[in-house]
Amino acid sequence: MTRVPWVLAAAASLAASLAAQPKLLINAKLDTRPGTNLQREFQALLTSQPQPAWIMYSVPAVRTYNLGCDYVRDGVATQGVIHLEPPDHVVVSFRVEGNAVTRIRALSPNCEIDAGDVPVHWLTDVQPAESIALLNTYVPQHEFDANGAITAIAMHADPAADAALERFVASDKPDWLRQRTASLLGSARGRRGIEILKNLIANDPSERVRERAISGLSGSREADAPDLLISIARTDKNPKLRAQAMSSLNRKSGPKVVAAFKDAIETDPDAGVRRRAVSALQNMPDGEGIPLLIQMVKTTKDAEVRKQAMNSLGQSHDTRAMAFFEDVLKH
Repeated sequence: MTRVPWVLAAAASLAASLAAQPKLLINAKLDTRPGTNLQREFQALLTSQPQPAWIMYSVPAVRTYNLGCDYVRDGVATQGVIHLEPPDHVVVSFRVEGNAVTRIRALSPNCEIDAGDVPVHWLTDVQPAESIALLNTYVPQHEFDANGAITAIAMHADPAADAALERFVASDKPDWLRQRTASLLGSARGRRGIEILKNLIANDPSERVRERAISGLSGSREADAPDLLISIARTDKNPKLRAQAMSSLNRKSGPKVVAAFKDAIETDPDAGVRRRAVSALQNMPDGEGIPLLIQMVKTTKDAEVRKQAMNSLGQSHDTRAMAFFEDVLKH
């Protein structure tokens, strides 16, 4: 019973932190107003003067995606703070000019945000579902309109974000929108994102969308993402998808990943897949692929693989590669 007041106080503190404007907001002509009815308040601000202006608010965020500003210093006289984990909320900001939204950004509250001495309308107590509904109305209608709405939706820690992103990858949507969304599903949406991507990879009629879905898996922190990529690399009938899986694996690590590269280089019937596997080895975390590249140079009978492995070793600037070259020159 004695813990209840503490829990309530913690909840109140969290609510207050989400309502407050960013602590590093500078050069802003700031006013604060309630956002409990987001659509009504937003429309009122959209038609108000003066403009240009920014409309901002904060909502709980997924913690699988890093919004930047890992290192922050609050003024030149203070020590910096290194943020080891992504923030637990995101600042959603709309630039308004000529009574229209011209830009949308999802920002870390750890960033110093310079408003450029224009008005900033900060809305408090915004509900995530209302935020997603508002952002849905600004999803780009054209391929080259990258206004940030999709990314902002993906940052929301709310099931409504998953539902919205799943709609964006539906087969009746344009491929450019589906591809852009697939990348965010892997990097931001955790377990649910993996499930949506698995369905796309297995069933989608568009080869380009399936490729982007495989690429999206590279940014996932889910434990089974490497296994899924390895399975695609080894068993998919489409060589383009196997090659994409090879490229996506270069951000993963471990003996299973190295073994998948070795298997592809030695046994895949498609030369493009073999080349992609050799290229990916060079970029593995902590140089994990270097020993296998050296082995390929020593043992493979495929002249093209050997030549590419030599080039990758030279570009790596790894000390083990340099020692290998020195040994080759000596003998």
